[in-house]
Amino acid sequence: MKLYFENMVTTVTTLMILSLVGFVVYSISSRSNINYWGRRSLFVLAYGLVICCFAAARDGLDKTIQYTIDGSCNPGIFSLVSVPNIVGCVGAAIIMIAAIATPIAKSQHMREIWFYVMSGGVMLKIVVMEIARIIQMF
Repeated sequence: MKLYFENMVTTVTTLMILSLVGFVVYSISSRSNINYWGRRSLFVLAYGLVICCFAAARDGLDKTIQYTIDGSCNPGIFSLVSVPNIVGCVGAAIIMIAAIATPIAKSQHMREIWFYVMSGGVMLKIVVMEIARIIQMF
């Protein structure tokens, strides 16, 4: 429990991640009733960006970067060149491609597909990062 509810940042990040996953699951389960997929994609993009900022603070990414540059502090929980950080960048690239393609898409069906692509990038980042955090604790 300490891993997810140790302090205010970890608690808020955990709750935000759970709410985003819930939103994606709800959107997929009620897809037949959704008329505007672009709005959902915009929400996933904006809310996901906020969560990424909280997760970077939670995991000490700023400390890792500072440690890599000048060694003046202790690093965060992951090294700068690590599987979680590389997968996080790949997931971010997937999200950005979907974010650019969604408003260009001419039909709601294509926007729905881009929503799934964007959600897949989000889920990839969440799953890899959380598994890496659990492994790091042992």
